[in-house]
Amino acid sequence: MSGRVMPCSPKEIGALFLFEKLSPEQLGRLCSEGRVELFEPGVVYAEGDPATCLYTMIEGTVVLSRRIGGDDVEVNRTSQRGVYSGAMQAYLGDRVPQVYNNTMRVTEPTRFFVLPATTFAAIMGEWFPMATHLLEGLFFGSKNIQTAIGQRERLLALGSLSAGLTHELNNPAAAAVRATASLRERVAKMRRKLSVIAEGPFSREVLARLMEVQERTAERVAKAPSLSPLEAADREDVLTDWLEDHGVDHAWQLAPTFVQAGLDTDWLEQVAAAVEPGILPGAVGWLNYTIETELLMNEIDDSTSRISHLVDAAKQYSQLDRAPYRVVDVHELLDSTLLMLSAKIGPGIELVKEYDRTLPPVPGYPAELNQVWTNLVDNAVSAMRETGGAGTLTVRTARDNDHLLVEFGDTGPGVPPDIRSRIFDPFFTTKPVGEGTGLGLDISWRIVVNKHHGTLRFESEPGDTRFQVLLPLTGEAPDAGAESGASGHDPEHAPPSALTGPEETA
Repeated sequence: MSGRVMPCSPKEIGALFLFEKLSPEQLGRLCSEGRVELFEPGVVYAEGDPATCLYTMIEGTVVLSRRIGGDDVEVNRTSQRGVYSGAMQAYLGDRVPQVYNNTMRVTEPTRFFVLPATTFAAIMGEWFPMATHLLEGLFFGSKNIQTAIGQRERLLALGSLSAGLTHELNNPAAAAVRATASLRERVAKMRRKLSVIAEGPFSREVLARLMEVQERTAERVAKAPSLSPLEAADREDVLTDWLEDHGVDHAWQLAPTFVQAGLDTDWLEQVAAAVEPGILPGAVGWLNYTIETELLMNEIDDSTSRISHLVDAAKQYSQLDRAPYRVVDVHELLDSTLLMLSAKIGPGIELVKEYDRTLPPVPGYPAELNQVWTNLVDNAVSAMRETGGAGTLTVRTARDNDHLLVEFGDTGPGVPPDIRSRIFDPFFTTKPVGEGTGLGLDISWRIVVNKHHGTLRFESEPGDTRFQVLLPLTGEAPDAGAESGASGHDPEHAPPSALTGPEETA
């Protein structure tokens, strides 16, 4: 949109904070090569269009907005004289995309000093060569540093996850090894006990009854109920008394195994009815080996299933052999991430899941969404460590109009009011030196907003902090520019700030 060209006054231009240190000759050149334009309410320039001019407001009101998903989201509104926007990086030339990274409109007749981008670039190189070189170094150096530290952030997260996964895998693997060794020993004893029984004066009918009892015992082990410690202790006392009354040695050792298998005195009475009194102790001992064998096989099954589950979770978390962009169930992503971070969460933090399982899958980049969940969970856990390492981590999903909401709540001390406006800034961190790079929330913001056209916001007060991710329920795959902006930490795609004022630099 073009405005009505008006006379340019070097004195008026020189009163703007951006140009207040320029000489009369320099102000004269600005007026001769630039222009003053009056814009009626409407759009001045649109996001994504070629950045052809630098706009400095003389008087009026401007509004900046960013396109997020299918909506134009207002990011700033101001009437402050001298604010500027537009082709602020023209001095970098074609080394960066020269496009407007927001949409600017005016809500009342507004005057701007408009300087063509080519003139701005030439003036910067001619009048401020040292400043131009410093700004170039700052821009590209900061970009390289962000990329390097972003890689380090991911490596640190990977190292932490690897350590946690190794710890989680070691427990069931060690349990399976111990159970296998014990199972081998029990099977050997069972063979010897069976040999003793076979050599004894037992009829074929008695042996058949023993085998039948053995089968029924194995079935009962598979259906053993869960008991509280008090209930288990009471049942052990009853079984111990019964075994001692029937002349079974080491009753106090056998009773816990029987109770764990879900057996009671009624079952023992059935065994006693199936065999002669003289062989009851031997029969009970033989059945004890059967029970122990079944319990050990259950333990091995549980351990190997746990290992398989962890491997599946790791594969789900890393999204190996998966398309980078696809329709995903966020609950699967959340569960895999929480399982991978279980060692970091620790026993002192209670994990509460409040999932709305009726929510539909959403389109997105699952591997990068897992990175967002990792960053938000890590921050929540770190916050609760400040209050003694105990608290509650609540992960909630819900529908929010045409978006899917994923919320991470913690009971930590909260985000102090004086830093709330900075927590999404690159390199800003409240963690101790060496524990954080300050890029976790910055990376999360870029993934959610730039790559998924969603929203990342938070609410915080002491004892109740909630980070909320809103993802569109429908959408198309972002273009290559959005993808590179998110993963490369391009400052053009950074969290939107206001029109630049006198306290800020372009």
